[in-house]
Amino acid sequence: MISASLCMPTWNAGPLLDEVLDAVDRQPGAERLERLAIDSGSTDGTVDCLRRHGFAVESIPQREFDHGRTRDALVERARGDVVVLLTQDATPADDRWLPALLACYADPLVGAAYCRQLPRPDCNPFIARRLLEWTAGRDAPVVQQCESAEAFARLEPMQRLRTCAYDNVAGSVRRSAWEQHRFGSRPFGEDVAFGKRLILGGWRIVYEPRSAVVHSHNRSPRDEGKRIYCDHQNLRDLFDVHLLPTWESYRDAVAWGQREYVRIVDELQLDDDDARALRNWARRYAHWGALGMFLGARSAELTSGAFAARFRALDRLLHRAI
Repeated sequence: MISASLCMPTWNAGPLLDEVLDAVDRQPGAERLERLAIDSGSTDGTVDCLRRHGFAVESIPQREFDHGRTRDALVERARGDVVVLLTQDATPADDRWLPALLACYADPLVGAAYCRQLPRPDCNPFIARRLLEWTAGRDAPVVQQCESAEAFARLEPMQRLRTCAYDNVAGSVRRSAWEQHRFGSRPFGEDVAFGKRLILGGWRIVYEPRSAVVHSHNRSPRDEGKRIYCDHQNLRDLFDVHLLPTWESYRDAVAWGQREYVRIVDELQLDDDDARALRNWARRYAHWGALGMFLGARSAELTSGAFAARFRALDRLLHRAI
């Protein structure tokens, strides 16, 4: 029987953590899970909650947290053949979450597997739509692999991304694959960078929608734009994805988004106050989302241009609290 460890990075998780861990406790085989957490200085009772649910907890200063390096430290301490990685706000949707995820490893070439993410009932409809369009929103299973590095190089940029997609909001990794391809220090996007290393190393990645979590965030348009900036900075670096290559394409995307998003709001048939508020949110989202795509993909050249010092300061600001 395959052994498994559950690893979580946490920081001030709040009352939602009990919901998440109660759902973990209801999984078949949950009593056999090794449970490990690294907490970045919580002050709200998160550590006590983790320990009530059987976690061994290590505490680190918040300044030491790094999305890649902290997960590496967790996997390093784990003893399971498969390490399940879960964020503090991703609630297993039903009791199939754990067994469906672990079943992926019957294939010895599977190095990682990840689950479906379902929006919470109160999720902003535009964020819900984007989540359902992401690879972790699909309803059919997918096995991702590539026969060679040469074959990978011949793929179109978006095909490369789809081949390497991996999401550790609720995912897992075979320990022996991780030993070959660690996450490494990375402030953002450590999961998809790890997915690329796995694929180029000859491993398979499985997307298993029968394993699902409920997970979404209602952020401001500006905060969505910051995350989109960081995403597209990574996607250009890793896969040469560059969806808005010119200033004109950015302006066209804003204009299209403001028209299309308002149309979507009108189709929702909300009451006047809710519709007005959502239209306002959507117009600002069209701007910030397009700006994030445009600047993120061009960040490497902008940090070495005439305004390099100013852009580096902006880059640091956009990465703050991501």
